[in-house]
Amino acid sequence: MTDNTPPTTTRTLPGDPVGHALIDRIVRVDHAGEYGAMRIYDGQLAVLGDKSEAGAAIARMRDQEREHLDWFEAAVPRYRARPTVLHPLWHVGGFMLGAATATLGPRAAMACTVAVEEVIDEHYAKQTRQLGDSQPELSAKIEQFRAEELEHRDTGLAHEAERAPAYLVLRAAVKSACRLAIFLSERV
Repeated sequence: MTDNTPPTTTRTLPGDPVGHALIDRIVRVDHAGEYGAMRIYDGQLAVLGDKSEAGAAIARMRDQEREHLDWFEAAVPRYRARPTVLHPLWHVGGFMLGAATATLGPRAAMACTVAVEEVIDEHYAKQTRQLGDSQPELSAKIEQFRAEELEHRDTGLAHEAERAPAYLVLRAAVKSACRLAIFLSERV
């Protein structure tokens, strides 16, 4: 678990983006990530539907991701950020990840959620540290969304994600895929 208290100072290393380059990167990757999350849930719902307990929970999480995505879609022009050119890849890849995990069953779909949200928790915490006090509105939204993503993780755990087939392997694979998607979306 990561510390929930964002620091008030920012440390950078040579080559780290600062100023508008940092804002551009943060808005780009978060916009892409919220879009990818929507597509994962779309894929899961295509397989599981929304009538079961797990499907209804996934539909609620997807609706919340839609709110996050709407905010970042408005933030792209407001912060003069460049969206990722990998959007078509996240469109297909997110749906496929969601459908594939749901095909393994509701627990595996929830395991996917747990893995994604653990990575996003770390990612959003890093961003608030990078921003420090420089962008209060953006930092506040990231922290709000971070708390909601942790609720999604907890929902996944409450729906027995840890009892999914090959949970540790599935969790590690999804986390690696998320970290790669973040790395690429920050840059491309």
